[in-house]
Amino acid sequence: MKLKLRKIGNSLGATFPKEILDKLQVEEGDTIFVTQTPDGVQLTAYDPEFEAVMQAAEDVTRRYRNALRELAK
Repeated sequence: MKLKLRKIGNSLGATFPKEILDKLQVEEGDTIFVTQTPDGVQLTAYDPEFEAVMQAAEDVTRRYRNALRELAK
């Protein structure tokens, strides 16, 4: 699918068809992320930095499960 870039103020922007917005599960005001891949770039509603933070939180929670359980009492 092709998107045409248009001038918006001093920037460029693209209008996304409804089908693409539905696939990304985004709507006006949401943030999409651009990730560089070996094949080019990828647009996604998924935040890779957030995923890394959540993985680190899971690791800490798993490692200190007993201590966290005692602190919750």
